[in-house]
Amino acid sequence: MSLTEAAPVRSTTPASHPVRIATIGAGRIGSNHAEIVARLVPGASLVAVSDPVGESAQRLAAALGAPLATTAVDDVLTSDEVDAVLITAPARSHTDLVVAAAAAGKHVFVEKPMAVTLEDADRAIAAAADAGIVLQVGFNRRFAPGFAAARAAIDAQKVGTPHLLRSLTRDPGPFTADPARIPQWTIFLETLIHDFDTLCFLNPGARPVRVHAIADALVRPDAKSTGHLDTAVVTVQFDNGAIATAEASFSALYGYDVRAEVFGSGGMVTAGGGLSTDMTYYGPDGQHADTARRDTDLLHTAYVGELTAFVDAIRAHTPAVVTGEDARTALSIALAAIRSVETGAAVDLDR
Repeated sequence: MSLTEAAPVRSTTPASHPVRIATIGAGRIGSNHAEIVARLVPGASLVAVSDPVGESAQRLAAALGAPLATTAVDDVLTSDEVDAVLITAPARSHTDLVVAAAAAGKHVFVEKPMAVTLEDADRAIAAAADAGIVLQVGFNRRFAPGFAAARAAIDAQKVGTPHLLRSLTRDPGPFTADPARIPQWTIFLETLIHDFDTLCFLNPGARPVRVHAIADALVRPDAKSTGHLDTAVVTVQFDNGAIATAEASFSALYGYDVRAEVFGSGGMVTAGGGLSTDMTYYGPDGQHADTARRDTDLLHTAYVGELTAFVDAIRAHTPAVVTGEDARTALSIALAAIRSVETGAAVDLDR
């Protein structure tokens, strides 16, 4: 079977039973996902929390009523009471955890990036295919109502042939993180990778063929000498002729900002923004609108949607909506962007 073919999904979870889920990683995103599974996803049950910090695992499990809290991942993977895992551990551990979970017969939802090398991406995809498990990757924007509606309009040919695409991520500021604690190339592998997937999602059927990237430390120029990058613009050319840009910044003082745009021969669609509600206040000092400060607030509906889709795929014995191959494509753009920054030249993607 080629890596591009959808593998058949084998499942021992009866459709009438809840899908029993364990989270691996009890940090910010892990806690968010665990709470959604425990309280908002139909047909799912949170049964375990694993984290190397025992206190974190115990606190989250107690808050959400999960019967097992452990510091050992093997306790989750060997348990007959666990059908699926949510992998929200540090990014560099994702591939090994996917492979181990697949070998144990557990369905996998893994946060982006699924891998940081193409070889590891292929290893994760192959492991899931061999085990016949559902493998879904956490590209949440596909499930945000505006982004989903934009894709529906594109599928309905309302935009015509895509010509220009744009996707951006601006993290809320002020930036207070220690640059020394941020792994090199994070802006491409963990931030812009969302935008790379969005561009592919909104240009269905097209393949990225050339990438050019410019990046700098404009938020923290004092950290540039250590390799820190916090601002970037990437151009992506597709084989259907479309030209796309992705941009990111680690510090938007007005809040968390996520947007996309597709302009084509028949029209244009836009999606996203940073507003926490659609209310605008008009007063003596002008107009005011509240903005979201956290991704878990701005994209809450999308997080619920992606985790619901994961559980639905397990119960229906169908492949995930967002696959390992989707993750591999986004990663290939990210790695090409890194090479482009290193060389100063455009990079052609392998065919």
